[in-house]
Amino acid sequence: MTAPAATQGALAGIKVLDLSRVLAGPWCTQILADLGADVVKIERPGVGDDTRTWGPPFLKDAEGNDTNQATYFTACNRNKRSVTIDMATPDGQALLRQMAAQSDIVVENFKTGGLKQYGLDYENLRAINPRLIYCSVTGFGHDGPHANRAGYDLMIQATSGMMSITGRPDDVPGGGPLRVGVALTDLFTGVYASTAILAALEVRHRTGEGQHIDMALLDVGMAILANQASAFLNTGNVPQRQGNTHPSLAPYQDFHTKDGSMLLAIGNNGQFARFCEAAGHADWAADPRFATNTLRVRHREVLIPQMEEVTRTRTTAEWIALLEDKAVPCGPINDIGQAFDDEQVKARGLAVTLPRNAGDGIESITGVASPLRLQATPPVLRNAPPALGQHTDEVLAELGIDPQRRAALRDAGVV
Repeated sequence: MTAPAATQGALAGIKVLDLSRVLAGPWCTQILADLGADVVKIERPGVGDDTRTWGPPFLKDAEGNDTNQATYFTACNRNKRSVTIDMATPDGQALLRQMAAQSDIVVENFKTGGLKQYGLDYENLRAINPRLIYCSVTGFGHDGPHANRAGYDLMIQATSGMMSITGRPDDVPGGGPLRVGVALTDLFTGVYASTAILAALEVRHRTGEGQHIDMALLDVGMAILANQASAFLNTGNVPQRQGNTHPSLAPYQDFHTKDGSMLLAIGNNGQFARFCEAAGHADWAADPRFATNTLRVRHREVLIPQMEEVTRTRTTAEWIALLEDKAVPCGPINDIGQAFDDEQVKARGLAVTLPRNAGDGIESITGVASPLRLQATPPVLRNAPPALGQHTDEVLAELGIDPQRRAALRDAGVV
């Protein structure tokens, strides 16, 4: 799908100074950028965001050859302008303070206190711009005994307990703790951070004052344990890994079919009864061991093997066709290629190709559309993820820095 014609997004006129790198912070600022904010991403001259080199895989040029630019970076940096500034230099710090004075939002993910040495911490920037909303993303937050530790998604998945409930039990083949297949706590932290920023903007409408936002991967990692956390906190029972089954629902898992596997996500008694009828086993729904969800959970060791004998008699496609008009949640277990080939994914336009006009041989970049569907002010995917420093001259010119001064800054390695 080609990107739609540009319109004004919900956050048009909001200026974001993005001092973040890797994933959690950039995911947050991409959400703001998709909603129309002007996001200026600050990167190290000659190096850039770490994820620019996190490959393979790499972006390809017009001839289909690998470049040295990793696809990872493109996942969370579209709609941004890239400016290279060395914040370790006095001139670089002065430029960033000038930009912060004209910004509505700053997002950074340095270690606690890491920007104070550059005069780019909240207190210093607040002094020059009291309306500034300053969002800090760290691994463990700004207080507590581990505040100074570096935080990485994998570490947080382990520390929070997420890995302890992901994967198969130890006593089955392939058992053991597993990380989720994407950096889940980074991504959720980015989403929570964007929500907090929007709340702070609303407060600023009322008070005229900005504020500091302290986002910690650990806090988010604990929060997204959701029902598993509430189960422990209210019963004292520690949840365990159980593969694709659900601790509170049954049948709610994968099942073998004649040609592979499918997913059944039966969440209530009506769905179970309709499945049983369609499968030719209405007796299961009448069985006192399976009459309610709680009973099915208690007797899943009896129920699931009986169901698998039946699910193996049809292909996955046949089961989906059989159950589709009966409001029984059933679907394939796709790989990512199959997912993007799904007719509903195509109908929703979830793969979006944006032209790349950076003169680096990469003509376009394809990404996943924003899932935010605002009717009046939808997200606008304006620009592909930028090349390193692509917009440095443009943004510095907007600050009133003339060509001679820009050339001097470049010669000095500041930009």
